[in-house]
Amino acid sequence: MRNGKIPDPDTVHPIPGYEKEIYVRPTVNDPRIEVGEFTYIADSDFESHVTHFYPWSRDRLIIGKFCQIAAGVEFMMNDANHRMNAVTTYPFYTLEGWDMTPPDPGEMPIKGDTVVGNDVWIGEDALILPGVHIGDGAIIGARSVVGHDVEPYTVVAGDPARFIRKRFDDELTCLLLRFRWWDRSVDEIDALIPMLTSRDLVKVKDKIKQMII
Repeated sequence: MRNGKIPDPDTVHPIPGYEKEIYVRPTVNDPRIEVGEFTYIADSDFESHVTHFYPWSRDRLIIGKFCQIAAGVEFMMNDANHRMNAVTTYPFYTLEGWDMTPPDPGEMPIKGDTVVGNDVWIGEDALILPGVHIGDGAIIGARSVVGHDVEPYTVVAGDPARFIRKRFDDELTCLLLRFRWWDRSVDEIDALIPMLTSRDLVKVKDKIKQMII
């Protein structure tokens, strides 16, 4: 370990003396938000990036390990949605004085939990819409608006976010999804850094094959 320090997922500020980047998990208070170890955000507060998330909200935000979340990213939750199967979308029932009972939950456009995989990079000012599932190893371009699921190890960008390219060939993608390096111990991951940061993908494939057989 560098300088005798051991990476600690319960550290809030992983860069000494710098408060605008935090490991998310030890800062989360809302039990409906689950975040894996070593996922960070380029800010000093994470929960302010989760919007339209009220005490009565029924959905969850689930984020995996080792994700990299840039400044300005927003996770918009389901209660941003309005009822769309009537004449008006105006939510009278939420506002004081109006004589309207809340609509049946089945009439609301609830899209389920928002789920982000492991080792996902979300670029600056990206907006993740309700119910989206983002696969392991995906990259979300800056200022993208993500309204549909994103496959593992793909790059998407734009408004609305569109598929740009696959990061790797199908063989390496399948190997990485089987290998799941993020589930290994800190010591194992530290030893794997030369492989995980290598540009020689042929050697990476051979190494992973040796380790998973």
